[in-house]
Order: sequence, then structure tokens, then C-alpha cells
Amino acid sequence: MRFKNRQLDLSVPHVMGILNVTPDSFSDGGRFMEVDTAFSQACQMVDEGAAIIDIGGESTRPGAAAVDVQMELDRVVPMIERISNVLDVIISIDTCKAVVMQHALKAGAHMINDVTGLRGEGALAMVAKQQVPVCVMHMKGEPRTMQAAPHYENVVEDVKDFLVGRKQACLDAGIREDQIILDPGFGFGKTVQHNLEIIKGLPILVGLNMPVLLGVSRKSTIGAILDRPVEERLAGSLALVASAVNSGVKIIRAHDVQATLDVMNITFAINNS
Repeated sequence: MRFKNRQLDLSVPHVMGILNVTPDSFSDGGRFMEVDTAFSQACQMVDEGAAIIDIGGESTRPGAAAVDVQMELDRVVPMIERISNVLDVIISIDTCKAVVMQHALKAGAHMINDVTGLRGEGALAMVAKQQVPVCVMHMKGEPRTMQAAPHYENVVEDVKDFLVGRKQACLDAGIREDQIILDPGFGFGKTVQHNLEIIKGLPILVGLNMPVLLGVSRKSTIGAILDRPVEERLAGSLALVASAVNSGVKIIRAHDVQATLDVMNITFAINNS
């Protein structure tokens, strides 16, 4: 897949490092609000092997408060400019707002990661105009209410149908098929049981023959199963990473880049020995 002047070989899996420049993200909120601190974290993730850095300026945790466009831009644009001028890495902007997408791409971002699946006003047209890769994610509801008793007849089939529909919407808008990445939205409008079914059903989603991205890092499902706080969920996260790579997932979104990459590479090596 081509990302402006960069390419990513999706015959092998890669790690997308998470960089939240927010005060209220569930795991690292408030840690990287200063540009210098955030840049140091980006450097560390690149040194550890991250192929992509995903920068977000608005928390999407359950119950998170909405952020206006200018505040989001003030958080993400300086970080994108700093990284793009120094580091050799693909930069992703985690946003659902078309205006933020536009300014982030102008500042040096290479791709869009939209948890709403490009359903926001002007988002489809913006990505089609810019002709950059995009990750479209499934989310039931919206972040502030998504965990209020989510219900599915069959979560894997419902997610698959949604992603197929969003893929078609992208194609109809003029986005090329080779620029689309799919994300089932682990933890977004789903119970613990739904999330486990998504992990078991990943081969079905990979079978759509599109690159699949998965973000499981430190999420509450792991805490519920293991009875662990956020800072003690690495082992559980890595177990899910191994399962995802076994199923053919190509991009893992993670906080702990080096450990994730180690598990990913060992799992991939075994599968391809």
C-alpha cells in the first residue's frame, strides 16, 4: 500500500504505535500533551519498530467528552509537523472530522484512521479528494454512549456487513480499493462476549480480502477477563495479538510497540516456517 511517498509491504504484519495527545484517553491520557514529550514517545516507538504512528487529539473512550475542531487541530497539527520533519515513519491521523483530516494531511500525515467509518459530514469526499489510505472502523453508536447495552443478532456478521457497506461507500465516493483498510472496532459498542466473538471471527473478516487493522491494546475486555488494571494488561494484549496474527490481521494498533512486534514476528515466523 502506498502512503504518499512511502510504501508498506502488507504481505507481513506491522505495528501502528498509539500517540494520544489528549488529557482523557483511557490508558495514556495526559501523558503526551506537550510536543516535546510526545515527540520523544514517537521516537521511542519508531526505534522499537513501529511502521505507523497514529496521532489522536480527541479521546474515543466510552463517555469521553467531545472536542471542537480548533482544539483538536491545536493538539495534533504541531505534533504531525514535528514528526514528519524528523522521523521516517508513516503518520496516521485518528479523527472523524473532515477539516481535521485536511489540515493533518497538509501538515504531513499520510493516512486517515476514522473510528466512525467516514460517516461524518464531508469525510468521504475529503479522503477521495486527497487519495490517501484510510482505515474505516465499525462502531455501534458513538463514543459517549456506545457501551450502553449494545446488542447484535450476530456480531461478526453484523460487523462484516457494516464493513462491506462502508467499503462500497468508499468506492462509490472515488476512493480506490487498494487504499482501504478495515477495522472491526474491538471494544467500540461491544460487550466482553462480543469482543471475544470478534477475535474468533477474524478469519471471516480477513476473508473479505482487504487489509484488517485491530486495536486491542490494554482494553477493558482484557481487564474484565483478567481482573487487571490498565497498567497490568500487557500480557493479555499480547495474547490477543498472537491470535490476530494467526488469523491474518496485517496491522496491530498498540501502546507497547516492542513487545507487540516481538509477539507478532514470532507468530508470523511460526505460521510461515
